[in-house]
Amino acid sequence: MKKLTVGMATYDDFDGVFFSVQALKMYHPEVMDQVEILVVDNNPDSPSGKAVKKFMENSVPNGRYTTFKQYKSNFVKERVFVEAEGEFVLCMDCHVLLPPGALKKLISYYELFPNSRDLIQGPMMHDNLTDFSTHFKPRWRGMMYGTWDTDQELLERSDPFEIPMQGCGLFSCKKEYWVGFNPNFRGFGGEEWYLQEKFRKFGGRNICLPFLKWNHRFGRPAGPPFKVVIEDKIRNYIIGWMELYNDVSHPGIQEMLHYFTEEGHGEIVDKVFRENFDSFQNW
Repeated sequence: MKKLTVGMATYDDFDGVFFSVQALKMYHPEVMDQVEILVVDNNPDSPSGKAVKKFMENSVPNGRYTTFKQYKSNFVKERVFVEAEGEFVLCMDCHVLLPPGALKKLISYYELFPNSRDLIQGPMMHDNLTDFSTHFKPRWRGMMYGTWDTDQELLERSDPFEIPMQGCGLFSCKKEYWVGFNPNFRGFGGEEWYLQEKFRKFGGRNICLPFLKWNHRFGRPAGPPFKVVIEDKIRNYIIGWMELYNDVSHPGIQEMLHYFTEEGHGEIVDKVFRENFDSFQNW
């Protein structure tokens, strides 16, 4: 068994996979014998998907390529944990870069805390490579929950510290203690806070490791190859938070419903509750 699976889900992003995987091989050679690199392709029949398959099978000795075609969603990340063969899993977007030494330090951290139930994340490195966002501040803005924030003092102290939430471009845990995404999630959006709260619900914490810095490619000059549908995002938020709190009168759920309604999406809120009422009753 490998110590760590570094896994990513992809949808028509050969360039992202190529550079992320090559960076893992080039900048973290000291731990590649302990690492499995896993790619889950959500659109394997496209030209990009075929190129990813060829690259992974021909150029990544410690790599493994698998597919998932049942539906298209960022929650295909779930398959990273299902397919992973490592004792611990680092799930990251297929367009993320890690600085040298980060994987070695992460493996050392898990050797110190082999039975951790925590969700591990790190500071998001801005493109200037000097500024960082250590966590998300829990608040609604721009049709999502969470805004980038920085605790500079704790970041400079370099010790692990607890955070409320963070963007899900990179996160890690022991495979045995992965809590799972709700199987009813579809489309894109809604994982932040839900994931961190679910770990807390199962006895873990959300920990920021200052050394686990990650740079995320946000720019897409040609646009994303998939559509982000606002109904999917709202549906994911409502389903996820109802799973967590199972009480429509919970202050957090009331704040969420009020926010979406004030943004002009009250009809979608009503539709989601009608379509999922039975499921909500069973949680």
